[in-house]
Amino acid sequence: MYTWQIARRLFRHTGDEQRVSRPVITIATWGVAVGVCVMILSVCVTLGFQREIRGKVIGFGSHIQVVNAESLYKPLETNPIMMGEAMLDSLSRIEGVRHAQRFCQKPGMLKTDEAFRGVAFRGVGAEYDTTFLHRHLQEGRLPVFSDTLSSNEIIVSEKVADQLRINLNDRVYAYFFEEKVRARRFTVVGIYNTNLADFDNSFIFTDLITVQKLWGWHSDQYSGAELLLADFNELDMVAERVSETVDHAADPYGNLYLSSTIQNLYPQIFSWLDLLDMNVWVILILMLCVAGFTMVSGLLIIILERTNFIGVMKAMGADNDRIRHIFLFFAAMIIGRGLLWGNALAAALILCQEVFHPVTLDPQSYYVETVPLYVHMGYILLIDVFTMVVSVMALVVPSYLISNIHPARSIRFE
Repeated sequence: MYTWQIARRLFRHTGDEQRVSRPVITIATWGVAVGVCVMILSVCVTLGFQREIRGKVIGFGSHIQVVNAESLYKPLETNPIMMGEAMLDSLSRIEGVRHAQRFCQKPGMLKTDEAFRGVAFRGVGAEYDTTFLHRHLQEGRLPVFSDTLSSNEIIVSEKVADQLRINLNDRVYAYFFEEKVRARRFTVVGIYNTNLADFDNSFIFTDLITVQKLWGWHSDQYSGAELLLADFNELDMVAERVSETVDHAADPYGNLYLSSTIQNLYPQIFSWLDLLDMNVWVILILMLCVAGFTMVSGLLIIILERTNFIGVMKAMGADNDRIRHIFLFFAAMIIGRGLLWGNALAAALILCQEVFHPVTLDPQSYYVETVPLYVHMGYILLIDVFTMVVSVMALVVPSYLISNIHPARSIRFE
């Protein structure tokens, strides 16, 4: 197609240093580049932030919990449910479930000579996936998580340790209030920190058998099971399968099973994370407007400056549509170069943040210490394609200016 060939020659032409269009082309290119860079960074930061916070919440509560139905209807109470090996194996075989693990949870109070604090003791067994705790462990080690032998070891958060003024390897008393007060002495073997204040202030991790004995439950009764999924995007689909498998079925003790997703357990957090998508859309629209405005103004200047060229093309028999195609191809090449520069700039900034972490945040406000980034190549490709399509479409109307250029007058135009 000769229109493409002519457009490419115009794009590669480096002569005519005095032309006004040269700085205009540069400005238009950088307008697109900066817009694309900001859009990519916005998406990566939002995805990274959502992924980081979501991962921390899931670390405390898993993707799906299967518990006693009364525990969900009465959140201040914890009721036991039978969770033997057969049930755990049945849950782990559900399509989409990556791992199943038991847990026991009991409210209590940690007390030292200086202070005291109410916490939730979360007991986990040998099958517990410790990836989350290892990732956020600051000092010490993890307790020996067992469902057969009590270790009397706990791992506490930095916030709880600071409030109670306890250090690694300190011994601390825990009190549990039932018909009578029960006391238990634990050794602090690890300190973790996730920067999620509400969770860090609440959860103490210990072995499964300790919490189970504190409740006085049968050997096969626990607070429930946690299910970890292979893909968070399949949460609703897997939750439906789990619901069909166990919901409202009765265990041998007459208790009913009921499943709930992490989104149902902490709806306020996930609603807040979903609101971040609106901010991204606002940024994307603004940046597209910036890129489109610079390209429209640039194209108009380029057309006016090449009036003589347009007149010659018309005199040689080219119709308005063919000439418009030349300038649209020319503009698409400018946009393409802007996309290339924008992607390169975004990649450099992302790499710099990932390696050196120059941009930090207040963890008290943002729950993370540095700006998190998550690169999703599908979204980046979508941004590039959408920017190209929208920018070229925005240039269609201005390109009709060519129809008003008369060959005889334009050839004499200087």
